[in-house]
Order: sequence, then C-alpha cells, then structure tokens
Amino acid sequence: MISLAGLILTYRFFVNTTTGQFIDESALVEAAVVRDRIGAQTAQLLDLLPATSVVIAAVVVLFVTVARRRWKAAGIAIAAMAAANLSTQLIKAGLPDRPHMGVSTLALNSLPSGHSTLAASAAAAVFLVVSPRWRPAVAFVGGGYAIMAGVSTLINQWHRPADVLAAFFVVALWTALAALAVMRSGPQWNVWLGSSRHWASSRWWTACTVILAALGVVLTMLNLRAADAAGTVSTITYFFAGVGQIVAVGFGLTFAATLLLTLPVRRRS
Repeated sequence: MISLAGLILTYRFFVNTTTGQFIDESALVEAAVVRDRIGAQTAQLLDLLPATSVVIAAVVVLFVTVARRRWKAAGIAIAAMAAANLSTQLIKAGLPDRPHMGVSTLALNSLPSGHSTLAASAAAAVFLVVSPRWRPAVAFVGGGYAIMAGVSTLINQWHRPADVLAAFFVVALWTALAALAVMRSGPQWNVWLGSSRHWASSRWWTACTVILAALGVVLTMLNLRAADAAGTVSTITYFFAGVGQIVAVGFGLTFAATLLLTLPVRRRS
C-alpha cells in the first residue's frame, strides 16, 4: 500500500501540479552542467546497465537456486522482476501526455523510468532469494546500485527524478508481494541467526541505509530552500535536490524491504 500510494502521489505532484513540474524539469535541465563533466562515464554505465542488471541477477539467482535448491523462491523472484518491468511499460504507455501547467517541458510521458526499473528489479530478485543473514548487506548494495542507475539517467537527461522515483515504487510494490510468498516458500532456510553471527547481517548495513536516506532528505530540503531564496538564480541546486529525492526514496524503500524480510523471520525463529 505504501508503494502504491508513493507511486500515485509522485505522479499527482510531479506531473499534475505546476510546482512539481517546475522542480522536476529544473533538475533535468540543470543536469546538463554535470553531464558536461562526467557524461561520458555515466553514458557507458547506461549502455551496460540492461545487460549488467540481467546478468548479475541471473547468475546470482541461478547459483543460489542450484546450490541451495530454492526453486520456489527463484521462480517468485523472477516473476516479480518480470512483473515490475512489464508494469512500468504498461504504465508509461497508458498514462496520458504531461498536462500543460505553464512549465516549458516535453509533453511526452516518461514516467516510470525503464532503466531504473530494470536495475532495481534485478537487485530485488537477488535480495529475495538469498537467506536472511545475507539480506541486510544485499539490500544495501542492491539499493545503491539502483540509485546509481537512477542518478545516471538524470545526469544524461534521459529521465526526470520523478520518473526514477516512480520506477522504485513499482519495484517495491512487486517486491513486497513477492516477499510474502518467499517467506512461505522456504521456512526451513528463512531463519534469522542474529546480527552478530555473520558480517552480512550486521546492523551497520541497516544503519547506513537509514543514514543515507536521511541525508537524501536533508540534501533535497537544503537545495530546494536555496533555490527558493530571494535574489538567487539556480544553476545546479534543483539537480542536487533531484539527486536527494532519488537517494531518499531509494534507500528508504531499501530499509523497508530489509525490515519486511527480517522482522517476520525473527518472530518465527
């Protein structure tokens, strides 16, 4: 429900309000400043992203499936990944063009971001099939990977920040549904042994996720306030506000996913 609400609110504010469109479009325009400096590197990342995401997810899921015989969990994870990417394409095709709200912008709908959905769903597939002791570390690394991909689409001016946020919410929705099924698919391996029993279970992974999400919120608020300051002309502040939004939502959802797939385990064990 939280993911669905986030998706709807993202669309309503950033697409259907003048303020939202202005913030979103300003971030996209200002990304050109960053792209001129590091665009070549991020363009290479984007070119490799689809293949990299699929290969990483396929290799890890296949290894875990064969080595640990988690056939049901693997099937659920792959189905969730496919559903997230299909949903993104259906939403993008089904939503109307962006309404004219007095902001100079392309009318073509670009929400949600397909690249961001692919990266986030690949990370989610791995997260779903690994055992609870690995989930905090896998969630942090996977969330960071998805965020990096989302920021790259902004830097190269492929997508606005809201497109990335919408993609994250779509993936989070399907991951939450899949998590409920995964928890029932293998009670014998969904066992939490404690945060001190394995380095990947350390509380520091979750703590870093929360800290980075909070820093994303702070980055967003400070830059929006700076952009609104009287007598100033923004050249990069809206871009950093957009990056802050992606980091805050990305790591916020990562934290929620970690809790979703560890707290029930703790209660049962």
